Amino acid sequence: MYFDNGEVRHNVVMLELAILGFLYDAPLHGYELRKHITALTGHVRPVAESTLYPAIKRLEKAGMLGRETQPGAVAAPRHMLSLTEAGRQELRRRLREPARPDITDENRWFTVLAFLRHLDDPREQAEVLRRRLDFLEEPASFFYEGERPLRAEELDDPFRQGILTIARATSHTELAWLRDMLNSLEKAGC
Repeated sequence: MYFDNGEVRHNVVMLELAILGFLYDAPLHGYELRKHITALTGHVRPVAESTLYPAIKRLEKAGMLGRETQPGAVAAPRHMLSLTEAGRQELRRRLREPARPDITDENRWFTVLAFLRHLDDPREQAEVLRRRLDFLEEPASFFYEGERPLRAEELDDPFRQGILTIARATSHTELAWLRDMLNSLEKAGC
């Protein structure tokens, strides 16, 4: 499968966001961290050890993670990973300032959304949700006639109709949730 450098870099950024987010919740061993990340994103992008551990080392070298060696259950020592204050600040910065693909790509969005609670200010949370809402309210489709987005009812192909019908239902559900959540956050931020 071909990935351009921008996509590879963005996948690394999202992996780092997931590492920071899960370690914000609690210190974890590398194996436990990998299980958590796989549960969140593994159905789309499996997390290989060859990707995870270099990301951990980069974050550790940057002062965002701490490592403590603990005796293993059987014989080998285990490394408990925890977030430093610099790591906490970096997670909050990344959540406050997600790149456009983090808002527009559903899988990247779910990673941001999984940790958005770590922004303490309801106004900051609302700003990120507003960006997603704005994106979802833009006319779009998977299929176009020239520049015009096509609706499911305009297609003869039942499989493409299915894609658009499922996407519409998902989008309507997410739009309703976003609006409800924004109302709650605006009340909390008053």
